[in-house]
Amino acid sequence: MDEVEVVVAHSERATLRVGDVFLKVDADRARIEAEVEAMASAPVPTPEVLWHKPPALAIAAVPGTALGRLGEPVTASPAAWAAAGAAVRKLHDAPLPPRLGRAGRSVEELRAELDGECEWLVTNGVLPAELVARNREVAEAALRPWTPVFTHGDLQIAHVFLDGDEVTGIIDWSEAGQGDGLFDLAILTLGHERHLGDLVAGYGGEVDLDVIRGWWSMRSLLAIHWLVEHGFDPFAPGCEVDVLRARM
Repeated sequence: MDEVEVVVAHSERATLRVGDVFLKVDADRARIEAEVEAMASAPVPTPEVLWHKPPALAIAAVPGTALGRLGEPVTASPAAWAAAGAAVRKLHDAPLPPRLGRAGRSVEELRAELDGECEWLVTNGVLPAELVARNREVAEAALRPWTPVFTHGDLQIAHVFLDGDEVTGIIDWSEAGQGDGLFDLAILTLGHERHLGDLVAGYGGEVDLDVIRGWWSMRSLLAIHWLVEHGFDPFAPGCEVDVLRARM
């Protein structure tokens, strides 16, 4: 009999694995609907939807192995990173989905959230004020006008699967929708900055690296409070706090 593996579980959502089936339960039913819609329209490999009845979704495992994980060394080849970049470009060139995604928040909304999180980090002694101030300055580069594209919205390195140098699946589409394409590139390379060149080579075109760095700082500053409250460790080697320290 297959064992039940808890992949992730917190107050907002939980994912369980039984054999080659993943069962996702999300407190926000709209996220489940957005995920199903995005996987149906994305022009890249996605998991097979076995059934869905909000708030639950059952999907099949994708073949291959994850490109890597935050805080762990990455052994994927430059060609694998380039293949990931090419897949992201294909997604960004696709027709726009109907919804705004996580990468589609307005500059005003982001700036207000960022200011609030920075104040919390300093007031509660979570991070030194100078570290927060420096990264708040770097993050400003991401707060600019952008042309919306079809974004994944949570393109963590662990969400891209490959077999050799071929992308076999991209998972976890609950934050997908219209948004800033450079957000996807930044999240994929968060904590793995030395692979950005290979990713961009596969992605093609002009990429503003200052904006990528801005998103690295923004994503880390915004995430730490949530991670701490939900039992994750942003201070682990190679994770969010180290990303912030790299900007000093």
